[in-house]
Amino acid sequence: MSAPELSRPVKPRALPGEALVIEASEAERAALAQRFGVTAIPALSATIDFAKDEEAVLANGTLAATIAQPCAVTREELSYAVEEPLALRFVPAGSLPEHAPDEEIELDSEDLDEIEYEGDSFDLGEAIAQTLALAIDPYREGPDADEARKKAGIVSDEDHAPSGPLAEALAGLKKDGQ
Repeated sequence: MSAPELSRPVKPRALPGEALVIEASEAERAALAQRFGVTAIPALSATIDFAKDEEAVLANGTLAATIAQPCAVTREELSYAVEEPLALRFVPAGSLPEHAPDEEIELDSEDLDEIEYEGDSFDLGEAIAQTLALAIDPYREGPDADEARKKAGIVSDEDHAPSGPLAEALAGLKKDGQ
């Protein structure tokens, strides 16, 4: 396995006392853009505050990025801003309960962003990268998307008039029931 594109190891025993600001370099942003299949990531930063909860480290803050990618309809380049809250909980490996492969489990909102780590540090950068990946809209549409659909004769489901034998029968019933 190759090294993460955005690696920022943090040691739970030496957490910063004030907010940590992470700015991705040009090379890191280019590597992440390739990984996530977008044209570019012109900006990527995160501001994180840390707290301890027994053995867990809580990392709360905000992720801010600019994404450049083709419109899902026209393929023209578009750019948009992403701002996502970060609420991560890093726990030592083995501290999460074991579950059978087919066992159904119930998750609380607190359990959703729990990340196990091994050794004496966790990689905050990779957690930020994964949060960014979830924030990217693979079907993002630009301002000319509706016009392109119209020119191609593509009608949305909302604008599509019902047709076929059942629609004709329903129309006949509505006329008779006036």
